[in-house]
Amino acid sequence: MSDKARKIKLGLALIPVLFLIVALSVTIGVFKLPPHIPLISAAAVATVIAVIHKHPWKEVQDGMVHGIMLAMSAILILMVVGTMIGTWILGGVVPSMIYYGLKILSPGIFLVATLIICSIVSIGTGSSWSTAGTVGVALIGVGQGLGIPVAMVAGAIISGAYFGDKMSPLSDTTNLAPAVAGTDLFSHVRHMVYTTAPGYVLSLILYGILGARFSGGVLESGNVEAIVSTIKSNFFVHPILLLPPCLVIVMVVKKVPPLPALLGGTALGGIFAMLAQSSSLAEVIEAAQSGFVSRTGVEMVDNLLTRGGLNSMMQTVALIICALSFGGIMETTGMLDTLARALLKRVRRTGSLVATTIFSCIAMNAIASDQYMAIVIPGRMYKNAFDAHHLHPKNLSRCLEDSGTLSSPLIPWNSCGAFMHATLGVSPLVYLPFAFLNLSNPLVSIFYGYTGITMEKVKEKD
Repeated sequence: MSDKARKIKLGLALIPVLFLIVALSVTIGVFKLPPHIPLISAAAVATVIAVIHKHPWKEVQDGMVHGIMLAMSAILILMVVGTMIGTWILGGVVPSMIYYGLKILSPGIFLVATLIICSIVSIGTGSSWSTAGTVGVALIGVGQGLGIPVAMVAGAIISGAYFGDKMSPLSDTTNLAPAVAGTDLFSHVRHMVYTTAPGYVLSLILYGILGARFSGGVLESGNVEAIVSTIKSNFFVHPILLLPPCLVIVMVVKKVPPLPALLGGTALGGIFAMLAQSSSLAEVIEAAQSGFVSRTGVEMVDNLLTRGGLNSMMQTVALIICALSFGGIMETTGMLDTLARALLKRVRRTGSLVATTIFSCIAMNAIASDQYMAIVIPGRMYKNAFDAHHLHPKNLSRCLEDSGTLSSPLIPWNSCGAFMHATLGVSPLVYLPFAFLNLSNPLVSIFYGYTGITMEKVKEKD
């Protein structure tokens, strides 16, 4: 911050946030348009306030660039996932996953199976994005084939994917939260079991109840047969085509960085397209660039398989850049800090401290549009308050994950929400009511805060 810059007071720091809320409500809710322009406009409002308070333009611009750079690795992964989906569909990988999924899974157990499958993959990889980009894409297709609403399927995928993102020692957020709070990784993971287990059991029960509505899906059996036969007649289908997703998952588990692992998956998809589907190199490149266009003549199958490609991710990349530009300005000019400190003034008890931390992380995901900022900024702000209440740092790290990690895919303009929308083809606002783990975990955490359950204290001598 510039030496000449004046501190921005709470009332003025709230203006960009309130403007963003109103602009998003009108643009998305009334006009049914994307949130890009409201985010740019809110960034402009924040810039005007900053400049009036003697923050030089270069500082504001550097804040925008810094915010964007936080998500640059995520943007690169998003682009590669687009190319991978394109080559996997062309290569028969995704069609094979859908084909065998429809053969094996029944409607009654599908949502529960989806939660468990995504949980296992995400625990093994530590990545919600890799989970959604591999098995998630196929499960969306299987669910549609079984006649299950796509919102429910996406909700189960998100719940399972973020279970691992939150609990796996391989996850970056699982390592970031204890580092910010001042505790160790395994104390943090063990402490999260108390809030995650009730939410996970509740999710299994709710998905079981929802799935029971679709058991015996007689009306949809014709659709299933139509999809299976169409895929079989238009693609070479074989278990060996399941090799690319298995290899990608193994590479990530073996700690190969996500970007080269996903690039390897794209290359494998292209190789299988040429070997198994007799596609040309030009068709592989076109699928990676522009996505796969299905022309089977069966509408259900064409809707399932027309997707992917680098170009399909560009609107999402633009959204992430717009959102993080706004978040970067708010962070660099101290407006986020002002908002966070104002919230702390009303904290008196452990329950209100936990609730404030939870809601601050959720708000930061909406304002800063990045889950890392939603963990780091509240973690940095509330660490001293948790110390003052003699609460062990693992309580803070748990709160950061219960809210900062789990709420990120529920916000459409957050980098995580934007990624899931682009990958699964379902808006966060649509699957939000069915992302049961993500919704229940923060509530369990707040309940523990007010009741004192599992809120471990630090002894005076420590």
